[in-house]
Amino acid sequence: MAEYFINKGVNKPAEFKGLQSQYLFIFAGGLLGTFVIFIVMYLAGINQWACIFTGLALAFVVVWLTFSLNRKFGRFGLMKVQATHTFPRRIINRKGIPRLFTHKRKEAV
Repeated sequence: MAEYFINKGVNKPAEFKGLQSQYLFIFAGGLLGTFVIFIVMYLAGINQWACIFTGLALAFVVVWLTFSLNRKFGRFGLMKVQATHTFPRRIINRKGIPRLFTHKRKEAV
């Protein structure tokens, strides 16, 4: 039986067959979802070969997409890309122009 090392040491990312960090969860979740779709199709009475072909095609897409994301974005890149979607593209100021240049005086108590 083959042994696979998952951790490489202290403060190193979890890595398995080249997949790092969150890509392991994407990979496992994608393959689990593919298996569930295969089972639902088979139980629905769809042709057995159509189920097998669809399951293999979806599994290939999940593997290819996960490894390509890992190669493109790296260890923290996918989280950085997700974070950029939460930043505003521009700052909008809806105050009138004269109001921007007037100084508000503090009232004495």
